[in-house]
This record gives sequence, structure tokens and C-alpha cells, in this order.
Amino acid sequence: MKFWKYIFSCILLLSIACTTNKDLIYGKVVRIADGDTVTLLVDGNKQLRVRLYGIDCPENKQDFSQVAKQFTSDRTAQKDVSVKVMDIDQYGRSVGIIYLPDGEILNEELLKAGLAWHYKQYDQSDRFANLENEARKNKLGIWSMKNPLEPWVFRRQNRR
Repeated sequence: MKFWKYIFSCILLLSIACTTNKDLIYGKVVRIADGDTVTLLVDGNKQLRVRLYGIDCPENKQDFSQVAKQFTSDRTAQKDVSVKVMDIDQYGRSVGIIYLPDGEILNEELLKAGLAWHYKQYDQSDRFANLENEARKNKLGIWSMKNPLEPWVFRRQNRR
């Protein structure tokens, strides 16, 4: 009897591990909402909204928001990408890491260009932190400004 409980437990754990939200999804980017949110066409004609994991680009009406949006558009518009889904956010969007056709990671490229903050509240990776720090050091993008305002602070200030 213990043997079957062990086997059942192993199968259960394996099925949980295989059905985590870290799936890879393939699709064509058909819309860019802003620097860190795109819409993919998947499974024929189903639309999937994807928010980039671990980063936060400037909001509309913030400095560099249009630059970040254009950067994302230049690299993704009408292109086939893959997304490693990390989570689902409160708005029902998939939150993920986008792999570009050339193998680069969009999330990292935005950090390298100084067009996004590392969103440490949701990601603790050294990789993202180092990319942001390098862009800061080189005064790229948002880091060329004297006191750039974090998008999460901007959103909070504009909810009032």
C-alpha cells in the first residue's frame, strides 16, 4: 500500500510540475500597447496580451514612453516570437519573457537600452539588476535624465 501512495505522490508532483505557468507560447505580435505590453496572435486567431516580466517601462505621458514603445515595436511588430509565461497578472494578462526571432530577450534589451526599470518587486534576478545598473552607469535612455520617475510612482500619483 505504501508503494502505491508513493507512486501516486510522484505522479501528482510530476503533473503539477508539468502544468506550471512557465509554458512557452509562440505567436505573432499584432499590437504594441506600450514599451512593456504587446498582443500576440496565437493558435490561429486568438489574441493574447503579454506584459513583460521583471521590467517596467515609462508610462504614457512620461519621458521616454514613446521611445520605449517604438523600441518594442521595431523589434516585435508583425514578428513571430516566443514567450515564457511566468505569471498571470491582476488584469488577466500573461506576464512573460519574450524571446525575439534572433534569440535576444526583449526584456533584457529594454533594460540594456535604458528604457525600463528592473521591477525588483516582482523579480530578484542579478541579471536584470546588472543590466539596469550598466545602463544607469552609461546614462542611457531614462538614465540620461537627472531624476527619472519610476512608472509605479507615476501611476500612484496619477490615480488621485
